[in-house]
Amino acid sequence: MKNKNLAPPVWGVIAAFAAVYVIWGSTYLGIRYAVESIPPFLMAGTRNLTAGLLLYAFARARGSVTPSRIEWRDAAITGGLLLTVGNGGVTWAEQFIPSSVTALLVALTPLWMVLFDWLRPDGVRPRPFVVAGLAVGFVGVALLASGNSHHSGPAHGWGIAALMAASISWAFGSIFGRHAHKPASPLLGVAMQMIAGGILLLGLAILRGEASQFSFGQVTWLSAGAWLYLIVAGSLVGYTCYVWLLHATTPARVATYAYVNPFIAVLLGCTIGRETFSHELFVAGALIIAAVVLIVRGGAAKTNPAAQCEEVA
Repeated sequence: MKNKNLAPPVWGVIAAFAAVYVIWGSTYLGIRYAVESIPPFLMAGTRNLTAGLLLYAFARARGSVTPSRIEWRDAAITGGLLLTVGNGGVTWAEQFIPSSVTALLVALTPLWMVLFDWLRPDGVRPRPFVVAGLAVGFVGVALLASGNSHHSGPAHGWGIAALMAASISWAFGSIFGRHAHKPASPLLGVAMQMIAGGILLLGLAILRGEASQFSFGQVTWLSAGAWLYLIVAGSLVGYTCYVWLLHATTPARVATYAYVNPFIAVLLGCTIGRETFSHELFVAGALIIAAVVLIVRGGAAKTNPAAQCEEVA
């Protein structure tokens, strides 16, 4: 008799965690390199649409049924919130904001999810540890914004605002996604979101004139390589490992990516990316990661916010 409850191989779980930790943590630096010579919304749109089409073809080849119209409708709403506003906002902001700072600000997406879940009608009151995490997180954001005053200027201010809007939109999209009509295959569902979000991002790029101003001759090898890395590693490999881990281990363990990714992003940004590692960045980063730990672990017995949302970058 076959044992249907065989545990997944330990090496497979370790490799998948390493992929989610390192790959998703590195996508922030990848975005920064990609937008150096590719317009932001055009880059994000082509990245998500390409990854979505490849993932859609893979899921259908594995036997996933054709999605219904209502599933496509909800995928378009979710993709618009998560990818068009969320990922698109992050991509646009990284023209002005270092990838390390971006990763720390985006790491507070679980904070917004807890707040919205609390403030909605018949909302869930957060536990004391989660409330402490909210307070610590806001202090970290305030310190991070004020501590980077040497980057002050309209572009920097708009970049911070775009990152806040991206995180809030990602939280809204994640909450909406809990109740949305989705296909049985998680891979097919995220592929549909990528396709819808990518099309919306390309439409935004056209409205901003990015498509007409773009020229392949202006794209550097570094930007092209980063774009390809974001598609293959960030969107396909990283997300596939994430979905597999949700079935192979507990959501609380998977949710640890929420406070490991910022650390990886800061490490890569301040070493390979040669970004400034200031005292303010260290203190604010420690506060934000501590806040995410409190929020994720403090709410682990109920719906875990970090395990309900995917990576913004």
